[in-house]
Amino acid sequence: MTTLAPFEIHPATTVDEASGLLAELGDEAVIYSGGTELLLLMKLGFAAFEHLVDVKPIEELRAVEVKGGELRIGAAATHRELERSARVLAGWPDFVEMERRVANVRVRSTGSLGGNLVFADPHSDPATFLLAAGAEVELGGDGGRRSLPLADFILGPYETALEASELLCAIRLPAMAPGAAMSHLRFAFHERPAATVSASITVRDGRVSEAS
Repeated sequence: MTTLAPFEIHPATTVDEASGLLAELGDEAVIYSGGTELLLLMKLGFAAFEHLVDVKPIEELRAVEVKGGELRIGAAATHRELERSARVLAGWPDFVEMERRVANVRVRSTGSLGGNLVFADPHSDPATFLLAAGAEVELGGDGGRRSLPLADFILGPYETALEASELLCAIRLPAMAPGAAMSHLRFAFHERPAATVSASITVRDGRVSEAS
């Protein structure tokens, strides 16, 4: 493992400020939240950035709230915060159970849900679960805000629909419908290789009406 090259951290307090920094600093800048994936890549020499735009101070990106039966998770909320949230557990217990199985406590205490999704690792437990759950993402940048189904956001391994100077702001998880249930399993030898499988099924009048 190589030594990290020098870089400068730029704290941002709003989404617009973070987007502006990305636009100003160009290809030498990247969003920094938990850093569990990013800093590892930089240590291994697979990525190099001179500027990290720190979005942890942005309160909007740390908020976890329920509105109209929908769970809205700020992209900088950590896995540990989500697995310990009574609010999330009350309406989305399967999501909490999945979060408790992500990596280890050290990673969950630092790593953010948004960072996990932006990295688009094909081994990602949260991405697999949220795809089956029909989640959407909110993106923000100098072009304003837009929403996408998670299925349209993740384009492939390590590739997303994020545009230049745009960042992931929130993840929206719909309420579980009556008669609906989810299950998530990870098959792995130690950490890697691994396969993650999620299933969402809704039963009405004794028959499966929806499945993902």
